[in-house]
Amino acid sequence: MSTTVSTQKPESKSSSAGRAGDSIFSGLSLAAGILIFVVLAAVAIFLFLQAVPTFTAAPEDITGGKGFGAYIGPLVVGTIISSVIALLIATPIGILVALYISHYAPARVSKPVGYVIDLLAAIPSVIFGAWGATVLAPAMVTLYNWLAEHLGFIPFFAGPASQTGKTMLTAGVVLAIMILPIITSMSREIFTQTPKLHEEAALALGATRWEMVRMSVLPFARPGIISSVMLALGRALGETMAVALVLSSGPMIASLIKSGNQTIAAEIALNFPEAYGLRLSELIAAGLVLFLITLVVNMIARAIIARYKEFSGAN
Repeated sequence: MSTTVSTQKPESKSSSAGRAGDSIFSGLSLAAGILIFVVLAAVAIFLFLQAVPTFTAAPEDITGGKGFGAYIGPLVVGTIISSVIALLIATPIGILVALYISHYAPARVSKPVGYVIDLLAAIPSVIFGAWGATVLAPAMVTLYNWLAEHLGFIPFFAGPASQTGKTMLTAGVVLAIMILPIITSMSREIFTQTPKLHEEAALALGATRWEMVRMSVLPFARPGIISSVMLALGRALGETMAVALVLSSGPMIASLIKSGNQTIAAEIALNFPEAYGLRLSELIAAGLVLFLITLVVNMIARAIIARYKEFSGAN
């Protein structure tokens, strides 16, 4: 007569509670993710429904009298140009500052510099706009006159230069200062997460510090750098008050040093309080266009990150 001895241990209360906690957390995470999509869809539907009167209106009824395309086109161009200028200025500076803080500066220097960079992100945009309009814009007039005189054959620098300094180039500089903390802070965090074994291996093989950064840190951080740049681009595309204070209202023109430029966000901010009827629908339609531009930019950024992440050096 054989006796079978069960070796299975009774399930502990802690493991049951742990599985229940995992299920609850999983459900909450799923609900949060679904909520984001619901809110995004609700915003898109609201913008589209409110913008329908603009799309169906006669061209002569739209501001400018030439249809919605002619109205929104210059605003789209102004939005993209100001954001590109900001990225061209802020991206290299932000990456270099992040590298200095993470791999070159001593601790007694890197920490204060990091705090100052983070503090820039807490300054309200209206402060940047007021500074840009009252301090930076007048200071840029001399540069604009020089550009118009010596480089006026280039369409971007064609004169006559603005004597107020309130131009697209000034707005781009202000936006660059505003997005600099985003690029710097995110890049710094990514740089500090580079595996130490990768860095030590490069140095052990005789690489200089810059060669180590180029071969180990930058490839590992490439997806994070792209993410920081795209996040900064989203901030630049949607900025309102700073751009509204710096730019002079008017149709978009090719030159970066003339007055008379505008962006979508600034156009909405300046005209929304007094708008009603079809004019209100126009501004909401402009907001829909900005929404789509931001969505496309983020989709492109995700595609780039997905393409290059396997070569990031993290695998």
